[in-house]
Amino acid sequence: MDNQHQQRRAFAYGLSAVALWSTVATGFKLGLQIMAPAQLLLIGTCISTAIFWAAALRTGQTRLTVTGRKHALLFALINPFAYYLVLFEAYDRLPAHVAQPLNYTWAIVLAILAVPWLGQRLSLRTTTGIGVGYAGVLVLLSQGNFTRMPSTDWLGVGLALFSTLLWAGYWLMNTRTREPPVALMAWSFLYSLPLLAIACAIGPGLPRLSVPALAYGAWVGCIELGFTFLLWQQALRLTDNAARIGQLIFLAPFLSFAMIATVLGEAIHFTSIVGLAIIVTGLFITRTPQTG
Repeated sequence: MDNQHQQRRAFAYGLSAVALWSTVATGFKLGLQIMAPAQLLLIGTCISTAIFWAAALRTGQTRLTVTGRKHALLFALINPFAYYLVLFEAYDRLPAHVAQPLNYTWAIVLAILAVPWLGQRLSLRTTTGIGVGYAGVLVLLSQGNFTRMPSTDWLGVGLALFSTLLWAGYWLMNTRTREPPVALMAWSFLYSLPLLAIACAIGPGLPRLSVPALAYGAWVGCIELGFTFLLWQQALRLTDNAARIGQLIFLAPFLSFAMIATVLGEAIHFTSIVGLAIIVTGLFITRTPQTG
């Protein structure tokens, strides 16, 4: 395979993952209309666990070391268990066009946590990106009124921002393991199933397996938790320029806004779009490597 063809394949895989990711905010809201967060997550995790185990068996990545099993159990407590329970609760409380950009600031939190965790220096570029990103959050929440914040579910806002801490922490913890990534995902998702079943049993009860519930669970399990991870991983494996592929992710929130407005019918205030644009600008500044 010539290099040009390989790079086109990498771009296609990356763009496919971004297109699929842009639908999940809508899927979350639709699924949460008929299920509690724990119920939606349990069905989605069952499906994604099957996907990861199928991928693990196909690639021969099924074994973990003893240390790897311990890491998988720890990761299971964060992803999918704690992270998605918190995130789904935020989506249950907030409009999708507010929850989605707030959650998107996890990359900014990642840059902040990388300073103590990885010993990285907080450069002027990174500091600027962080400031710009959170200025976008203020614009998003203010809806253009900076003298008096509009009424909103502040617990939902807090949960959405807390989810960014969990997600950034999860990826930083991943830097400390050398286990096969597909095997690690397969085992951690398998370990999370009894935890989610217990959470449902002591909370809203186990989900009823109706056609709509299974459909929305499949949407979450296949797209948010399953195939997109594999597509993105394949894109990064094929490309010779990970930064170029990584920048595709900036398209996702704007595509998501279009679907939220069209399918969910949410009225998206102009300042929400401006706030999202500022957040993405902050992310771009933070993630762009400094030269010279």
